[in-house]
Amino acid sequence: MLVEDSPEFREVMAFGLSDEPDMEIVDQFNTADAALRSLENAPQSTMPDLILLDLNLPGISGLEAVPRFKTCAPKTEIIILTESEREADVLSAISSGAVGYLLKESSLANITEGIRTVMDGGASLDPVMARYLLNNQSRYSLQKEGTTQLSVREAQILNLLAEGKLQKQIADELSISPKTVGFHIGHIYEKLEVQNAPAAIHKAHYLGIFRK
Repeated sequence: MLVEDSPEFREVMAFGLSDEPDMEIVDQFNTADAALRSLENAPQSTMPDLILLDLNLPGISGLEAVPRFKTCAPKTEIIILTESEREADVLSAISSGAVGYLLKESSLANITEGIRTVMDGGASLDPVMARYLLNNQSRYSLQKEGTTQLSVREAQILNLLAEGKLQKQIADELSISPKTVGFHIGHIYEKLEVQNAPAAIHKAHYLGIFRK
């Protein structure tokens, strides 16, 4: 589903994705209100696999809509596709349940790659936004006493998740099995009390887990 108020951008996306054999835009809406109404009474079997959601929309904003989409379509993934490079928007979007944040200036190849990454269970973040979430930190350290602590391995894996890598890629890079990666990711989510990778990155940043 594409939720975008610009007819020109909707046309560009529809044309671009029409050449992708594994993708289909099943619905387009120019407001989040209309998109939400279409989903509220729809059976779960007809829900889209993914929503591409703009932030700057008339009526309900994209940020306000994210948790409402997750309520009526909990299995549907959400990628923010926007012009906004505001750090607050990134943090709000992923903490509300979005698993991707891409800029409209991204190439079609990057957008389709981001969609596939999310549908494969990963997270898709624009590199600029990912660097912000990492706060330009390249190393993790344990936290002071009384705060959430990640093991060195868990910190490594969270770092690689923040770079948009899939479990198999992480496993290859760290020379461990994908099953072991999944085990560590489960512990990361449990320790940080989150449900997905972007939320974990946001929570780690908020808690100060990333340090120079």
